[in-house]
Amino acid sequence: MESTRGRLLDILAKHNEEYVSGQMLSDQLNISRPAVWKHMKELEKDGYVMEAVPRKGYRILSFPNKVSQNTIQWGLKTKWLGQHMLHKTSTPSTQMLAHNQAQNGSAHGTVIIADEQTNGRGRLHRQWYSHKGEGIWMSMILRPTMEPHLSPQLTLLAATVLAETLKRHCGVKPQIKWPNDILIHDKKVAGILTELQAEQDQVNYIVLGIGMNVNQPNTAFIGELQRKATSLHLQTNQTWDISALVQDILQTFEKRYDEYMENGFAHVKLRWEAFGYKLGEIVPIHTHQNKWYGRLMGIEEDGALYVLDENGQGHILYSAEIEWGKDYV
Repeated sequence: MESTRGRLLDILAKHNEEYVSGQMLSDQLNISRPAVWKHMKELEKDGYVMEAVPRKGYRILSFPNKVSQNTIQWGLKTKWLGQHMLHKTSTPSTQMLAHNQAQNGSAHGTVIIADEQTNGRGRLHRQWYSHKGEGIWMSMILRPTMEPHLSPQLTLLAATVLAETLKRHCGVKPQIKWPNDILIHDKKVAGILTELQAEQDQVNYIVLGIGMNVNQPNTAFIGELQRKATSLHLQTNQTWDISALVQDILQTFEKRYDEYMENGFAHVKLRWEAFGYKLGEIVPIHTHQNKWYGRLMGIEEDGALYVLDENGQGHILYSAEIEWGKDYV
């Protein structure tokens, strides 16, 4: 259900540059006029520039170019994902915060998002650089009815959602490096971290984290990162509205998640392979501290990676690191 503040923004936006009386807002929202004024002040804290004129009413002069609960939820076309949201200007890790929220009973579809992470992390506990206001640092709380061994499929599903959204929203050509990285021109632009709490045969909750480099300049990446990482800004020479991009990701994720829960993994597999990085090519692979070369063939029905070694023998991998970039080390 849309929030009162969201409905307030809808009314003001529909009237464009016209004034809307406090009484009209009070009547349509079924709240008192002091409550209308209070909502206006909260919106101003988020960066909305409001004008209030006696005997005329209110109007919006400008909208904020910043991430907040209001800027994301206003116009968000989802039924359950992101309808409960927690926004932080800074937090050590949205994953850690989401785990705390989930353990305290937060609802399925709750989204935790931050302008900055001071201790962001990716897969295998690697540090993720999460600079303030330059990217998407977000975690979702999911409570699916599924067995724990199927949970890695949600990582692959999320990867297809990011690839699909970036292609449509930004006009880029992303690829998915198994299992959880989104690349553009051989450089990493986004990653996914899926963690869960489960019993032997049932998931209690899943925290699915997304980190995406959006508006970083080239100077944001130093040393080895310059060779390995990129941002949407660097790839498109545009500055992107992060709130609008988050909305698109959430809307697409909800649609694809509902399809997956109803129909299973088959369509996810097809979409993943359409974006798969280096499929059909021979690449260096690290498994259990061993490095060998294999031809990436695709993913299995359960999401495992299928690879042919140099002798043509097939291997099904559930844990591996695929080397990537223009020049293999």
